[in-house]
Amino acid sequence: LVLQLSLSTSLLSPPKTPFSLLLHLHLLLWFGFCRARFSFDPAEKMAAPKPEEISHPAMDQLQGLEYCIDSNPSWGESIALGFQHYILALGTAVMIPSFLVPLMGGDHGDKVRVVQTLLFVEGINTLIQTLFGTRLPTVIGGSYAFMVPIMSIIHDPALTRIEDDHLRFLSTMRAVQGALIVSSSIQIILGYSQLWAICSRFFSPLGMVPVISLVGFGLFDRGFPVVGRCVEIGVPMLILFVTFSQYLKNFHFRQLPVLERFALLISVTVIWAYAHLLTASGAYKHRPDLTQVNCRTDRAYLISAAPWIKIPYPLQWGAPTFDAGHCFGMMAAVIVSLIESTGGYKAASRLASATPPPAHVLSRGIGWQGIGILLSGMFGTMSGCTVSAENVGLLGSTRVGSRRVIQIAAGFMIFFSILVPIFAALYCVLFGLVASVGLSFLQFTNMNSMRNLFIVGVALFLGLSIPEYFREYTSKAFHGPSHTKAGWFNDFLNTIFFSSPTVALIVGVFLDNTLDYKDSARDRGMPWWAKFRSFQGDSRNEEFYTLPFNLNRFFPPS
Repeated sequence: LVLQLSLSTSLLSPPKTPFSLLLHLHLLLWFGFCRARFSFDPAEKMAAPKPEEISHPAMDQLQGLEYCIDSNPSWGESIALGFQHYILALGTAVMIPSFLVPLMGGDHGDKVRVVQTLLFVEGINTLIQTLFGTRLPTVIGGSYAFMVPIMSIIHDPALTRIEDDHLRFLSTMRAVQGALIVSSSIQIILGYSQLWAICSRFFSPLGMVPVISLVGFGLFDRGFPVVGRCVEIGVPMLILFVTFSQYLKNFHFRQLPVLERFALLISVTVIWAYAHLLTASGAYKHRPDLTQVNCRTDRAYLISAAPWIKIPYPLQWGAPTFDAGHCFGMMAAVIVSLIESTGGYKAASRLASATPPPAHVLSRGIGWQGIGILLSGMFGTMSGCTVSAENVGLLGSTRVGSRRVIQIAAGFMIFFSILVPIFAALYCVLFGLVASVGLSFLQFTNMNSMRNLFIVGVALFLGLSIPEYFREYTSKAFHGPSHTKAGWFNDFLNTIFFSSPTVALIVGVFLDNTLDYKDSARDRGMPWWAKFRSFQGDSRNEEFYTLPFNLNRFFPPS
């Protein structure tokens, strides 16, 4: 319309200069182009779309996976995929001890032993969880939720006064062990008493969306901010992994989508060789120390300090010590781990093409996870355990949700319990994939409801905003917003609000069960959710969640 008005006005006055003539021609050309591009014959109008062309039907099980929870690739492919999950689990197993052990006074040898112990216990816990817990293909790894109370123990004046570094390391380790052993009782009691199953009856698909999504989104600070520590290694890793797993996924070798299925292994191998070449060529010789630590392949000292054979065993650091304040602070981390794992199990069930775990199966898994935290305390891993979000994401990336693959990965962790920007690049993709699984639960709810839009929006925003406030406050003041004379209370409160999924669960579940909940069951997705609450509610539950070795005779499902 604007062009047509301009053209009509310009045609009323004939061109007087070459410039005005060119302007006339320019307007004529553009007018002709716009009419050809945007005008259409009414007879050519498209027919009204059918309802099935606008929306997609909700699906209980995620489609498009090559192998679901109880179908298995060939043994050779399973072993390669299991090793891939083991490589990914190395990331957290190395990062947590690498940060904590030096603060405790430990040397490189101590750090290697803690990494070995953490991997060993991760393997045992993963095997137990896939056999007797939820039976979902989940890796049970170390948890960052335990960092706040462990840091509080490390800075305990009674421990910092110890002058000998090795003795301080051992004393701190024993204090952490004692706190983990006592606090593990929270999950053991909630799980085996089925109290968590009762609590889970207040969860709806709407309330779980922010929790599951923030299991991935809440770890954003472990993604690109860590990649940025060594851009020349992290960014190529990110590009390579996305290219292999998504753009070249249709490349087949002997009818096997090699690049999609093994994108992580191939990418890590290529980038590690590239990083080693940069290190050997002296590219970082005159760079700052921080850059060298993050980019060089010879600054972790994990291989040079590792013994040839070292089998972790309970109480290898000495007898645990117990302090009431330490234990109360650690209990908060155990609660956070419980909530994060609840979201992780539901995401894993989706990516394994299984139905959501029934309440008693979820509670059973939490009970076994409590046993896992007890083992972490007995062996001395410097961390509790939770569902590994990155390994859940890898299920979706490879489109293989097989339980056998994760059990093979557990074997690698146990028998090989012996690069940070590289793993952070993978996290950018895999954490995002887990978050999107959480958002997929919106298909079972009515998102045309203002009530639902309010709950999801507020829970997601506060789930990101409140922990970010706690992190920024702590980085500036060197203590959390809760800073009273009661150290155990500070640890408890700061740990809870450092966790995005925990804040999302508190906000989302509270709002979902208090705002017009009686008249909004259908909008919340409860009719779909109800059939998965009990084991007998859906015939597929027996296929996915029955215990092995006919153990259901002794532990009948509820």
